[in-house]
Amino acid sequence: MHSWRRNLILSFALVTTACGGDVSIPQSRGVAITEVLAGDATGFARAAGPHEFVFPRDHGVHSDFRTEWWYFTGHVQDESRREYGFQLTFFRSALAPPSKLEAAGDSAWRANDVWMAHLAIGDFNGGEFVSRERFARGALELAGASATHLDVWLEDWQATALRPDDPSSPVRLVASEDGVALDLVLQPLRAPLLQGDEGLSQKGSRPGNASYYYSVTRWQTEGTLGLAGETLAVDGTAWLDREWSSSALESGQVGWDWFSLQLDDGSDLMLYLMRRADGSIDPTSSGSWLSPSGQVHRLDSSEFAVLPTSTWMSPGGVEYPSAWQLEVSALDLELEVAPQLADQELRGTFRYWEGGVRAVGTRGGQPVAGRGFVELTGYEDRPPAVPDR
Repeated sequence: MHSWRRNLILSFALVTTACGGDVSIPQSRGVAITEVLAGDATGFARAAGPHEFVFPRDHGVHSDFRTEWWYFTGHVQDESRREYGFQLTFFRSALAPPSKLEAAGDSAWRANDVWMAHLAIGDFNGGEFVSRERFARGALELAGASATHLDVWLEDWQATALRPDDPSSPVRLVASEDGVALDLVLQPLRAPLLQGDEGLSQKGSRPGNASYYYSVTRWQTEGTLGLAGETLAVDGTAWLDREWSSSALESGQVGWDWFSLQLDDGSDLMLYLMRRADGSIDPTSSGSWLSPSGQVHRLDSSEFAVLPTSTWMSPGGVEYPSAWQLEVSALDLELEVAPQLADQELRGTFRYWEGGVRAVGTRGGQPVAGRGFVELTGYEDRPPAVPDR
């Protein structure tokens, strides 16, 4: 690894890891992505109370918070109806609180943030999954984001609102590296859904161990994917998750399992399980269900159960759950969820499993099916947790 890139990666890890402690970067296993959400929040704003969401402003950067991400995932098909999944994610981590940066003075060379981006495409019919990552300093326009609307970039990877002043603007995603590429236009089909308590998503027991969190759960998606030397015209649907925080995780929490599902009855389901070191599920775990007509049902941890039913071992020796039974008693919803490819692990600097899944089951006794994404973090050297039913 080039020394400048290693130093940049170390900066990203060090400014976001607990207590600023030493971080090693073993090439075979990577760094736990959960480390970016633990640490000293002194001097940063915190998600400790209500936030008045205003769009398109809140699609933009929140530089007074320590960490932030823009998370696009989706399912598309080419003209032969071959199926693919994609991910394009931008992560921001602040180097220091805003007051310290202001005291340092202005300079075009001074970086306020370190940025990371992940690009991944899964060819579900061909059995191939590929991913790429980038890092950059937030200086000299190498990476950054608008404070007024959705416009985030890392070099020539970008997610940009095509009508900046329009809260429901289409968004263009562009990224390409080493034979993996996407160029997609996303048109929102639903308004932003505020997760948790009107957008305040509690992740721990103490005030401030939370994030501001919203999702845009359906986008009509068209454009091209580049894979294995081919450029493919595709169409399908996408999902956007947006979060910003300064101290979301707390002692004893080791990772999360996150589910986003678009069901064929027109409803959308999000669930996340915050896992603890003792194998239990934190009671702050929660979710939401958005009905076809736009009604929102908030879900606390007592209203759903997620039971892993099989596991998969990565080439690096990390064991992940690999299929699940989901039950949402409040909705009379039961689903069997399975990956469209077993191996959808991102094996970059930060190692985690993020991939496309299928779901089949019933709601109210009627058949229902769908597609979505699952994210699994914090499984390094830990067995999958199996919650009580």
